[in-house]
Order: sequence, then C-alpha cells, then structure tokens
Amino acid sequence: MANIQGSIPILEEFYSIQGEGHNTGKPAYFIRVGGCDLACHWCDSKESWFPEEHKYIKIEEILQRVKSTVADTIVVTGGEPLIYNFDEFCHKAKKLGYKLMLETCGAYQFSGLWDWVCLSPKKQKPPLDIYFQIANEVKVVIFEEDDFLWAETCANKSKKSSELFLQPEWSRIKKTAEMVVDYVKNNPKWKISLQVHKYLNIP
Repeated sequence: MANIQGSIPILEEFYSIQGEGHNTGKPAYFIRVGGCDLACHWCDSKESWFPEEHKYIKIEEILQRVKSTVADTIVVTGGEPLIYNFDEFCHKAKKLGYKLMLETCGAYQFSGLWDWVCLSPKKQKPPLDIYFQIANEVKVVIFEEDDFLWAETCANKSKKSSELFLQPEWSRIKKTAEMVVDYVKNNPKWKISLQVHKYLNIP
C-alpha cells in the first residue's frame, strides 16, 4: 500500500447522487481515485487504471472543494482507493464532520475510518478475509452465470448484518437483468442493485 503523504492521485471529483447499492439516491461528493490493477473487462472507469496519468491533489485542496458544496457525505471510489493509505484523508475529513463512504474490492490492506464500506469483490483478486467482517454491504456484479457461484462464496464469508446486492452488468443489461431478477426471486437474501445514475443520466 502506497503512502499518499498528504495528496491523492485523482481521476475526477464531483458532487452528485449515489446511483447504486444501499445508498442509492443519496447526494454525496465523489472522489474517484486513480489506480487499479484488476482490469475488469466490464469496468466502466478504465481511465482510472493508471495512477501515473493522474495528478496528485493535496487533501486540503480536495476538502476545500467539498466545502464549497452542501454535501455532508464523501464517497471514495476508484479505481481502487485502498492501493493507498487513507488514514490521513479520513482523519482530516472527519474533523470537518463529513460522513465517509468507501467502495473497494477489498484486495489491499485496510486503512481509513469509514461510516459505510461497500465491498465489491472480484474473482481475479479476492478480498482479504477481514473485509467480509468490515463490509456494510457486499455488491457483486453479474456478467455471466458463473458469477452467481462467486456471489454465494462471498455471501457465505460475510457477516450476518451485511446487506447483499447483485448488480446486473450494464453493457449487457437486458440479459444480466433477467438473470439477476430470476436469481433474487429464488434467493431472497439478495437484493438487486441498479446503476440508477445511468438510467437518469446523472454524472
């Protein structure tokens, strides 16, 4: 895990609406971190993969921009945020009173102080076991039938209080949505997560 030393490599940051999972519909300030080595073929943020292409921005500068909005919540996503150590960022953001949410694959050492952790586990680089006890929600993207087996593997490792979501992969939404609907109807411990921001054209 890299030490960000007062700065974070940023792909983009913006005030918007959470579009998926438990917090769908909630306004938040999004920080999309640059850097990820998973290379998921269905990733909708491939430009985030290469950290060397993104400018390191000082934490104080980012938080000043958050303060210019009415946001009370910050969502840190990627890429994969926990390639970097987020202790300093969370400490400074918490001092300002922000609620902090993390979206992570869970494959790297945990850092930071988060109010909500969304674990989005990937088969090619599975989460460390600790994340199944940390995660408030586990959200598995369904691209093909085999992904349901992976989802159940993750569910079996998760704490009982974690919310379980299956999310149809967007590029083949007609097929994946049908698969997910049928599966959830037969396995009601799961809920469906939809990328509402794509339906509503929310940035």
